[in-house]
Amino acid sequence: STTATGGGTYGTNSYGSSIKGFSAFKPGVKPAGLKNKPATPSNDNIGSSLYNKSKNTSVSNDIYGQSLFNSAMGSTYIPPKRQDEEDDGYVAKKIEFNLSRWYRVSAYLLVPETPYIASANRRYPAINLLHDHGAHLFIGKEKMIRPIHEDSIVTDDANKWVDNLYEGQYLGDYLAQNGYVVFSIDAPLWGERGRKEGVDRSRYDIIAGNMMMLGRNLCAQMHYDDIRSTEFLSSLPYVDKKRIGCAGCSMGAYRSWMLSALSDDVKVGCSVCWMITTEDQLTLKYGRKENGGFANCIPGLRNYLDYPDIASLACPKPMLFISGTKDKLFPIPGVEKAYKQMHDVWDELKAGQKLVTHIIDQPHECNLSNQAAILSFFNQHLK
Repeated sequence: STTATGGGTYGTNSYGSSIKGFSAFKPGVKPAGLKNKPATPSNDNIGSSLYNKSKNTSVSNDIYGQSLFNSAMGSTYIPPKRQDEEDDGYVAKKIEFNLSRWYRVSAYLLVPETPYIASANRRYPAINLLHDHGAHLFIGKEKMIRPIHEDSIVTDDANKWVDNLYEGQYLGDYLAQNGYVVFSIDAPLWGERGRKEGVDRSRYDIIAGNMMMLGRNLCAQMHYDDIRSTEFLSSLPYVDKKRIGCAGCSMGAYRSWMLSALSDDVKVGCSVCWMITTEDQLTLKYGRKENGGFANCIPGLRNYLDYPDIASLACPKPMLFISGTKDKLFPIPGVEKAYKQMHDVWDELKAGQKLVTHIIDQPHECNLSNQAAILSFFNQHLK
């Protein structure tokens, strides 16, 4: 690193980004309300150095005296309004980082408290949580992690959504309480990545169609972003890159097995309520169901691979799939065919015990029982 003006230093992370850090810690004094935090200037495990900021007013401090500066390919830390998670054994952070050289996104990051202790060198398992579709684009990552640094409109909307689809429990906070670094971003056109004109579900299909006319694909971009964001997650110094998983429900489940198939960074995947064969997805004999759409459409791909074929590219990774008998979007006959195809692949590679599939008496949701199963599966394979 090179010395910067004002007594700070610039550190380089694995993305080649520069991070400048300052600290409000005064030598020998521990800030009020902080438990077991360093009382003297020291490294903060994010590549930045902590310094006394008594005369520096150009940056703002978070509750740990840390500020991450924007850079061409770097990350920016937004001080959270929500700090009560410290009592639950983890800290909530809202960050911004570059997914490509052309666009930046915000993300939620939950981190076990220990990494902020300067003497700690422990690396934690991490989970990239992938939010659902639900024809509800107003929020994205807020469906997975309790809103951070957001107004009451967003918070109330997220709480209602989680009450309905996740039985009142934020999956991300639940995993963080159990010792995982948890990370989540908005998919393209969701949440903070939505249209500047405001949310309009009908515009999603128009934009996706226009992108195809221009030789681009919104679904493929979503998968690229999931791969790239997982690479970013793996670059964090308190994350054990050998112990990274992903999970999601509905479209998030689709994103999860796609990410597991496409990324070597992901070691374990969990998908709740999204698996079927294309034949059973498109047939008319089951009535109303998930017929597919721009959110899971990569032109030409189905000429070569069906959904279970793509998911099987994740083999021999440990994978958990849960489907519901009352899920009107994914008829059980199609689910059973897809599961059989996947089991044949895992069995052929002598990894049959690593693929776990369940068909449970439940609707299209990720309830508390499902979340407990996800945690258990991650604990089995990532701890």
